[in-house]
Amino acid sequence: MDKSMLIGIVAGAVAVTAVGGFAGYKALKGPDYAEVISAKEVTEKIRTPREECRDVSVSHQAPVKDEHRIAGTAIGAVLGGVLGNQVGGGKGKTLATVAGAAGGGYAGNKVQENMQKSDQVNEMQTRCKTVYDTRTKSIGYDVTYQLGEKQGVVRMDHNPGQRIPVKSGQLVLAPGA
Repeated sequence: MDKSMLIGIVAGAVAVTAVGGFAGYKALKGPDYAEVISAKEVTEKIRTPREECRDVSVSHQAPVKDEHRIAGTAIGAVLGGVLGNQVGGGKGKTLATVAGAAGGGYAGNKVQENMQKSDQVNEMQTRCKTVYDTRTKSIGYDVTYQLGEKQGVVRMDHNPGQRIPVKSGQLVLAPGA
């Protein structure tokens, strides 16, 4: 065997070993990406309370100035007495005047009572209530992927698109990594 043939055999063996080793490395290394089967956004509803106020008109009975209704009773008694005095004569006139004053006093008292009950006062009052504003917040994506023969699900903070990078057999979940 000559020297050039020996060099050729050694060079060929080295080349076969290098190519075979690289191919074996690629076969052991595994895929560079996992294929994304689906990515479903995961959301949550956030309710934020706030106070909402508005002015409303409120009616209530006006304060009574003459609780015992003296003015109505007095005016009714005077008018009743005057009307009773127009009836009859002698002792009958006196009796009609007294009866008219008593009836007029009672009627005047009741008229004033009804007027006081229906005397309403309106005022503005602020009424507040708690209302809720609702918004939807994205909290991530549930991603179903295929890595070789294995299928899995992982939650990611972003939509990975069609592929997820793989490094040393592990998914790279951070964006831009």
